[in-house]
Amino acid sequence: MAIERGWPLRALILDGGRPLSRWAADAVATADAELVEMTSDLIRELGEKDEDPPELLAVAEIPPDDYARVPVGPGFLGLAFDRPASPGNIGTLVRSADAFGAAAVIVTGHAADPYDPKSVRASTGSLFAVPVVREPSSHGVLAWIGSVRDRTGLALPVVGTDEHGSAAIDGYDLTQPALLVVGNEAHGLSQAWRDACDVTLRIPITGSASSLNAATAGTIALYEAARQRAAQPLP
Repeated sequence: MAIERGWPLRALILDGGRPLSRWAADAVATADAELVEMTSDLIRELGEKDEDPPELLAVAEIPPDDYARVPVGPGFLGLAFDRPASPGNIGTLVRSADAFGAAAVIVTGHAADPYDPKSVRASTGSLFAVPVVREPSSHGVLAWIGSVRDRTGLALPVVGTDEHGSAAIDGYDLTQPALLVVGNEAHGLSQAWRDACDVTLRIPITGSASSLNAATAGTIALYEAARQRAAQPLP
């Protein structure tokens, strides 16, 4: 996926004593990268897999945290994840963003690293397809949203998700361009994000569960936006 999406690869690491499969041979032939041979034990350690060592490892260049990478248009749907503590949850939401048509994922505040191996694996390759931007605080995101509004004339509401939200998520119009915001796994949205949201939406739940996992809630919100947009009559 990294090769397909044009990510710059600095090196490809392979086991010099192991014959390459057709897939790995094609990757080596396609990628413009230095080839480095290592032993199986080193490749296993770098790949962090308990079973057989990976056939091929790549050293890729991390793209800049630049909003120029985020495509914005009349159908824009983005997702901001506020102070996520779990890299697995970041990767899961990047995967969901890819599946449901979101343009980007913005990771804000003191957070886990979107490029942590656990995040990369949880994204199942979607990290290479969906722009991910790291932002130190909500203020930078909101400044960018303000500039987009000024430049494009889009209303672009900031839509928070919260178990005590003012409206049910299926009753809000998500066919309009919007930025969805998902809060930290333990504490939800920060006060700064709560103050910035134009609306906060809740996901109706029943049973004994008091809340949903952050990645699950974000996935449901993305699905609801995709569902509404798919049901919207074509112009």
